[in-house]
Amino acid sequence: MSTETDTETGSETATGPESGYDTDVLVVGSGPAGASAALFLATYGIRVRLITKYGAPADTPRAHITNQRTMEALRDVGVEERLMSEATPWELMSNTTFCTSLAGEELGRVPSWGTAPDRHADYVLQSPCSMVDAPQTIVEPILVQEAQKRGAKIRFDSEYLSHEQDADGVTSRVRDRLSGQEYTVRSRYLIGADGARSTVADHLGLPFEGPGPVSGALGIIFEADLSRFVAHRPSVLYWMLQPGADKQGVGLGVLRMVKPWHEWMLMWGYDPAVGPPELTEEFIRELAVQLVGSDDFEMKVKSSSPWTVNHHFATTIAKGRVFCAGDAIHRHPPTNGLGSNTSVQDSYNLCWKLAHVIRGTANASLLDSYDAERAPIARQIVERANQSIADTGRIVEALELTDTSDASVLDEHLTARKEPGERGERIRRALREAIAYKSFEFNAHGVEHNQRYASGAVVPDGSGPEEFARDPQLYAQPTTRPGAKLPHTWVTRRGRKVSTLDLGGKGEFSVVTGIGGEPWLKAAAALSADRGLTLRPLSIGPGEEYEDPYGTWSELAGISDGGVLLVRPDLYVAYRHTAAPASPEEAHRLLSEALTAVLG
Repeated sequence: MSTETDTETGSETATGPESGYDTDVLVVGSGPAGASAALFLATYGIRVRLITKYGAPADTPRAHITNQRTMEALRDVGVEERLMSEATPWELMSNTTFCTSLAGEELGRVPSWGTAPDRHADYVLQSPCSMVDAPQTIVEPILVQEAQKRGAKIRFDSEYLSHEQDADGVTSRVRDRLSGQEYTVRSRYLIGADGARSTVADHLGLPFEGPGPVSGALGIIFEADLSRFVAHRPSVLYWMLQPGADKQGVGLGVLRMVKPWHEWMLMWGYDPAVGPPELTEEFIRELAVQLVGSDDFEMKVKSSSPWTVNHHFATTIAKGRVFCAGDAIHRHPPTNGLGSNTSVQDSYNLCWKLAHVIRGTANASLLDSYDAERAPIARQIVERANQSIADTGRIVEALELTDTSDASVLDEHLTARKEPGERGERIRRALREAIAYKSFEFNAHGVEHNQRYASGAVVPDGSGPEEFARDPQLYAQPTTRPGAKLPHTWVTRRGRKVSTLDLGGKGEFSVVTGIGGEPWLKAAAALSADRGLTLRPLSIGPGEEYEDPYGTWSELAGISDGGVLLVRPDLYVAYRHTAAPASPEEAHRLLSEALTAVLG
């Protein structure tokens, strides 16, 4: 096929059998951002090629918490059930435990990831999806395989070297690491999802803020049956307060469950100015025994490596035809479990836009909204993850310590918390409060669901600044304000329950209305025909295709029965008109103006 650019719209349309492009989109990197980008684009029918310098998907578990918003994106492309079948289920993620060691004294627990009775309803009401614990060793192969099934071309052992942009596309230079041969790939667009040491981001010259590397940590993966220490308090994270544990790393020593209860990741800090210790078998065994609190277990070390705790985010995440996503633009510790989730959500935001521009149903200016919408999220989650490390220091402070370097002093203060009298009560109260405060790390439901977008792909409705009824980091607040995610609730179709989130997505726009909203649906049909894109018509109400027997949609809709929501392919509200139109002509005009604004 050959490609012509419409000089009025800026959209690209295929005009013949030879385009001069090897692929529509070249994706660099097979981590959560890159693999999901390939999956989304292939699902939308876009030619996509993914290259990675590695010979296979992730062989270490790395990221693992998979939150509801990510599961919603994967549900939209039909991957949710497969991931759930291989992941550790929600109910086993329940107790984040703070202790001196697995076999030692317990300081307290935080019911986590929405499993506490007083929080679980918040999570269930917010989404049709559950949270799961899915290490990258599970997630990456699923995303890559599903992308391949849908037509994505995947090339391992292929290293990105450089790129050049021009008015029509991107030419990238690649090295085959097996043969040493270099070649070029011509694409319309390039996505740099090549991790925290992103070469693509470096070549783009993206501006970054934040102090950068702030501390060092060791990551040791080992197999050991530790079920007798943890089965009574299942969790994915066990935090250890031991001498020196508050220095560097993520604030304390950690044992993280990878597979219950026989595969683990051990995390311990080191000073990057001094460098990591030599990771000998003896050193690793000693560290594991220290955190387990017993030497009565056998272990097999699978891998060990130092890594850096970062505080770094890009303030611009795209230039021209090149976009960066994932750790390439937000580099931070694993606290809050935001890394891979934000990476997948970056790609979910970007890929429907690329699809519409490549199909010719949107102007290239739509792509500007990726930077406008996701760069603020990169800043937000980097700041939040690093704040959680700082918040861990409250536990040491609660024990009336400035640090834990002196073992005898630490033991004396730990003993004092069990004593009667004013000091003991003061320490116990402060320790309870400090551990409970970690809900901002382990139950930050609002950080996940309250991400609001302001860009050219959102049409404001004049509703004014948003006011949150509860803490916006801890509690999700569903709303249909433009720039917010479409609220989930259960409606029915022919008597069967279906989530409102399942009514839209699939790479297309949706028009949601109710009784009295027929003019909107007719306008949607006419505009679909005129513009060559799908506007899925949805009407909710008694006697309509979708009914609201619980009455929950009418409470969440934010519009009258005859009003309308224009919902983007990523299930975000692009436009809202709260009242019925005065006439069919007005409905057509308003919806057309909204589409023109969003799609350029």
